[in-house]
Amino acid sequence: MILRRLRGESDITVPSRQRGPRPLALIRPALYPAIMENQTHERLLIIDFGSQVTQLIARRLRELNVYCEIHPYQNVTDRFLTDFAPKAVILSGGPDSVTREGSPRAPDTVFTLGVPVLGICYGQQTMMTQLGGRVVSGHGTAEFGRAFVSPQGKLPLLDGWFADETEQVWMSHGDHVSEIAPGFEIYGTSPNAPLAITADVSRNFYAVQFHPEVHHTPNGAKLYENFVKLAGFTGDWTMGAYREQAITAIREQIGDKKVICALSGGVDSSVAAALIHEAVGDQLTCVFVDHGLLRQDEAVEVVGMFRDNMNLSVIHAEEQELFLGELEGVSDPETKRKIIGKLFIDVFQKYANDIDGAEFLAQGTLYPDVIESVSFSGGPSVTIKSHHNVGGLPEKMGLKLVEPLRELFKDEVRALGRELGLPDSFIGRHPFPGPGLAIRCPGEITREKLDILRKADAVYIDQIRKHGLYDEIWQAFVAILPVRTVGVMGDGRTYDYACALRAVNSVDGMTADYYPFSHEFLGETATRIINEVKGINRVTYDITSKPPGTIEWE
Repeated sequence: MILRRLRGESDITVPSRQRGPRPLALIRPALYPAIMENQTHERLLIIDFGSQVTQLIARRLRELNVYCEIHPYQNVTDRFLTDFAPKAVILSGGPDSVTREGSPRAPDTVFTLGVPVLGICYGQQTMMTQLGGRVVSGHGTAEFGRAFVSPQGKLPLLDGWFADETEQVWMSHGDHVSEIAPGFEIYGTSPNAPLAITADVSRNFYAVQFHPEVHHTPNGAKLYENFVKLAGFTGDWTMGAYREQAITAIREQIGDKKVICALSGGVDSSVAAALIHEAVGDQLTCVFVDHGLLRQDEAVEVVGMFRDNMNLSVIHAEEQELFLGELEGVSDPETKRKIIGKLFIDVFQKYANDIDGAEFLAQGTLYPDVIESVSFSGGPSVTIKSHHNVGGLPEKMGLKLVEPLRELFKDEVRALGRELGLPDSFIGRHPFPGPGLAIRCPGEITREKLDILRKADAVYIDQIRKHGLYDEIWQAFVAILPVRTVGVMGDGRTYDYACALRAVNSVDGMTADYYPFSHEFLGETATRIINEVKGINRVTYDITSKPPGTIEWE
């Protein structure tokens, strides 16, 4: 949504400036109780010990239609376990060593719940330590990267494994289990982890030293499928069921009050708006801020779909002159971002203040945002991450938050959007930064350069779609470069702008690599841009990865 995406790829703190009569307050829900309330699904609890890939565990389980939540180990108290009532528990990996005094442990109550427990890497080690086994560290215990596990007997958890003599897995551990806990047996070994797979079948306790959640463990999804089957999950987590539950929850929260939503046309804000509208109808008003930095025909498409096709109340805030006027002569990228962020806050608040009786602000917060709002080392963080209050907007408005997507991952949001009838053209859209074309126009922004950039970008995306590549690419766009080059067109000399094509593959935007277009595609696209877009006479392709570069140019 716009409030989050104004950040682009940089965390900018914009000085707040109050306008209008609303008080400086925002009623925020507590972290995990807000997720848990109204949940009627079978639940799996993931206790997090700080692994960088814990979110992948949740993704694998959600793909199996199993509802799960991630919580830091220090937040999982006996009271929490009683309230959460998990049907199974997974103990994640982590960077610590169980041999260190004071290192993290699972609550002992976890092992008395009578539910299946799966320990992964550090989770295996703390399970063994707490139940009477032994873990050692030192020379010869470490194992990082690809490894191969050999079977040591039959185990239901491993159904579908070991079609060959060994199974490829991904290891990342400095310690290993040297002595299993009483009641456990060995079911798999690797060169540096002789107890790579262990289990106490009578208690439904399972432990593996490797990471089945990463794609480097090719058959890892099957292990999770077996685990949830052993735990008796019925797969009741579907977007159809979630849709009905969310609508009920939204109606209970909002009642007969009004809610406003910053609509960007991106996936998150679009799905949030459609879901809330289905719940409360014309009690919702969306504000679409048109800052003059959008792609070709974007405002017409977004406003048309929501206002004309879906009958939502949409305020089209046409503020192009304001934004472009303030940006005139500005070339520093951080200054651009700050100007755009400040103006967006002022404009959004101006229109929001005209909506009488609005008591709620809708945001497209997703579950990864919620997870990242909880500090592993210190429990709940003091404040929600900056993407929840870019520039201080929510603090200034005195509105209660409505976050109907805060239990969902991005792929689930897309699935929910399809349930709600949003067209694939919106559901599958590439990410687009809040500052828009401003950060794809290095140097000074002018209306001429923006017009050229829009046309070139439209040709590029059209090419990608015609070649059936759009859904394979995470993000693609054109940047117009702050340089003119000499060219020849016909018998004449040209002196026009150069542009750079950018296309990347990524999972979450944190790292990315360039998309490997064929030379034929690049040549054809360059020819089209030069022929169809007046003002460009040279086309380049950006093959920089992230890191060291960023996805956007500014």
